[in-house]
Amino acid sequence: MHIVVCIKQVPDSAQIRVHPVTNTIMRQGVPTIINPYDLVVLEEALRLRDRYGGEVTVLTMGPAMAEDSLRKCLTFGASRAVLLTDRFFAGSDTLATSFALTAAIRKISQTWGEPDIVFAGKQTIDGDTAQVGPGIASRLGLQQLTYVAKINGVESDRKRIEVERRAEGGTQVLESRLPVLITMLEGANEMRRGTMASALAAAKAEIHTWSAADAGIEDVTKCGLRGSPTVVKKVFAPTPRSEKAHQLPVGGKHAEEIAQLIIEDLFKRKPAIEDELMKFASGQ
Repeated sequence: MHIVVCIKQVPDSAQIRVHPVTNTIMRQGVPTIINPYDLVVLEEALRLRDRYGGEVTVLTMGPAMAEDSLRKCLTFGASRAVLLTDRFFAGSDTLATSFALTAAIRKISQTWGEPDIVFAGKQTIDGDTAQVGPGIASRLGLQQLTYVAKINGVESDRKRIEVERRAEGGTQVLESRLPVLITMLEGANEMRRGTMASALAAAKAEIHTWSAADAGIEDVTKCGLRGSPTVVKKVFAPTPRSEKAHQLPVGGKHAEEIAQLIIEDLFKRKPAIEDELMKFASGQ
């Protein structure tokens, strides 16, 4: 079984700051980490590899410094790592990113064999769009299973996979044919610790570095800023709320009494809400 895992190196969101004048994200001096949602799918890929055999190829698009994240993935036990880096990729939105990663996955297929499963993080903590994974699936013509909570099993001979997918109102148990693209929910597993042997091997391992040309991308106008229709008008930090939390004395009261107290207090402080609810109830 061949599994491809798409990851992204992102700024640590806990330390991101916004410039007070330009309203742009200040990345200087901000440490980078592997997108936490990507660690979930990486662990799941490694578990499937351990259970069914095969290889795990980790792929990322980014600057040369993204090599650090790829080596970290090798430390966890990934088989190989591919870094897609080129000045043409600068400023890519989700459309351009999915285009470039799709080209790289096709190149990976030609080099090491077609992947049975492509994993992508549910979303990234710097963009939060959740669009790249489905975009790759659409471009490659893959079945896509999003918001997966658990993978029940894979039947390699039948080319089938069964998963549990979180949906509104419950959980769906789905069976799909392979190849497939999967995104997973946080909390689906816990990332393992890398072994000393894997860490030593990762330090010496070759990071396969591909340019746009190496990945077989002929039309670079579909990459980077030129291939990105998304325009970010403004980035800003939320304004801190000046209003302090309102506390109610609820000691010793039952749940029904607490609920009634909250409603009465809310209507007292926000009478417009009560008026709107009354209009809605009367059909006005």
